[in-house]
Amino acid sequence: MSHASISAETDLFLALSPDAVLSAVEAGGLACRPVCFPLNSFENRVYMMEAENGKRIISKFYRPLRWSRAQILEEHQFLADLAEKEVPVCPVLPFPDGETVKRVNGIYYCLFESRGGRAPEELRDEDVERMGMLVARMHNVGAEREAAHRLRIDAQTYVHDNLDWLEQHQTVPPQFWPRYRQAAEAIAAIADDYMSGVECHRIHGDFHLGNVLLRDGVFNVLDFDDMVVGPAVQDLWLALPGRDAYTLRQREVFLEGYQRFREFDRRTLRLIEPLRGLRVIHYATWLAKRWHDAIFPRTWPHFGTEDYWLDETRELEDLLVFIRDEGGLAPAEPEQAELSNKDYFFDWED
Repeated sequence: MSHASISAETDLFLALSPDAVLSAVEAGGLACRPVCFPLNSFENRVYMMEAENGKRIISKFYRPLRWSRAQILEEHQFLADLAEKEVPVCPVLPFPDGETVKRVNGIYYCLFESRGGRAPEELRDEDVERMGMLVARMHNVGAEREAAHRLRIDAQTYVHDNLDWLEQHQTVPPQFWPRYRQAAEAIAAIADDYMSGVECHRIHGDFHLGNVLLRDGVFNVLDFDDMVVGPAVQDLWLALPGRDAYTLRQREVFLEGYQRFREFDRRTLRLIEPLRGLRVIHYATWLAKRWHDAIFPRTWPHFGTEDYWLDETRELEDLLVFIRDEGGLAPAEPEQAELSNKDYFFDWED
């Protein structure tokens, strides 16, 4: 694909309007009312719409050049598999011709069922146990089918590929780059070591509380856009990201619920801190790659400054010390335990 066509697709994506969205969905065969308003999403463009019969639906327009059609279809297949086993997710809605993904001007798009609710602000132990059971059921389904085209959580994809990009684009200030790269590569080596022999299968991949809706006592799992092939523990630590004693106790409650439906290899708990490091690196690179999108400079004005990269470098270095000293399993001191969802989850909302 030429650079010109890449730029054209990206420009069209960034310039999407409600009229263009309505036209695309109707071109896919679904008649709609003139109702279309955007929902919060940094990576993609997501809109609430109304079908001609008055039913609310969600349209999702994928950022160009991120996923192939085959990768998107594997996301949709996972959702269909989960819905078939009555795991509460928001399923993809087929267009009238039966397809779940369409394309307009190089932009893939699809439709989802709309479900209400809100992200749980604080989890009681009974909620954590239920969430563990839910994730176990999700993983049982995930292990039943391969996803050959989706990304795998590994050091190559989440660290080395990102470091190559950052170096090529001279993103990190030169005074911090050697330290940043050294810490990142050390964490990558530990992740590779710890991942050896670990079972991997389809998982949510981005299972933080912002991607869970609670309504009438029922959890619904949202946003499988970052679905990956990876270890089960990824969907545990993202739901409960802290290191403090309270969070560690709730992880045990989560695992009690999880193990009612699926076995969990407790040896993989040592992967939590390396996986945290992979996410820190992946997140910073994600921001850098999206900087041409005006919403990113407005939302993260501190990104790219010398202070930002100094903080990122120190965070990786501190994390590396923690992994080496504690094995990634022991609780840190309270002043080191202030890890919030906002720190690691770019689409977290209050």
